Amino acid sequence: MHPHYPDDRLYHRDALWLKPLDGGEALVGVNHHAQQSLGTVMYVDLPRVGTLIRQGAPLGTIESGKAVSDLIAPAGGLVLEVNAALRGNPALVNREPYGDGWLLRVRLDAPISEAGLLDAAGYLAFLGAGA
Repeated sequence: MHPHYPDDRLYHRDALWLKPLDGGEALVGVNHHAQQSLGTVMYVDLPRVGTLIRQGAPLGTIESGKAVSDLIAPAGGLVLEVNAALRGNPALVNREPYGDGWLLRVRLDAPISEAGLLDAAGYLAFLGAGA
């Protein structure tokens, strides 16, 4: 296990992670590499509850002092919850990217096995193992 890439998550090549939950649901968040590359997160624009997100399509944006970047959905589904704590404290994404800094809870529209996501070892290999 790598300290910056928990084994209970799956990783999308475009910076987000997905943690499978019971009942076909999952949490979505920003991975360590992405939050570190961005620097201090100043604002996160996320979809409203009830929005359908499509895998590989932008679901919102994240803003830091360095850039405004699209957040690319690691899987498709219905947004069930948005992390309200990020409105007042977007830097939670930096401090706790796998904890309180999560972005969304979604009901997946397809089995997780069909999403083509990487496990922690696969994501580290994708990054060149230098993360």
